[in-house]
Amino acid sequence: MLSDNIKSIRKSRGMTQEELAVRLHVVRQTVSKWEKGLSIPDAEILQKIAEVLDTTVTELLDEQPAVEQEIDQVAQQLARLNEQMILKNRRAKRIWTIVAVTIGLLLLLQIINFGAHVYYSVNPRVEWEVTVIETNP
Repeated sequence: MLSDNIKSIRKSRGMTQEELAVRLHVVRQTVSKWEKGLSIPDAEILQKIAEVLDTTVTELLDEQPAVEQEIDQVAQQLARLNEQMILKNRRAKRIWTIVAVTIGLLLLLQIINFGAHVYYSVNPRVEWEVTVIETNP
């Protein structure tokens, strides 16, 4: 939008509304109205704005200035990369969780096995005596 483009390009050039107004031979309030979208400059002034801001009329009239379009593209690409990294980190976390649980279970089984060996080496097995009771039918 023209109003946003004038404002963003002016700011990117480090220029105030007052400085732009002086160079265009208009009052600061006129520049303010252009940037708020309350009025639009005529074709002749639009050409002067482009010259003062060191840009083109096409860029001023574009939906988004080229700089903003590039920033948007970079931001979108960074967002995609961020999503990919999140997925990669989730997968890695799942794998490490599975590995840790497996190792923990193996250690627990070893401890139980070791405990059983110690218990049976200290307490020899008891022989059970079985008594058979016969009943007469």
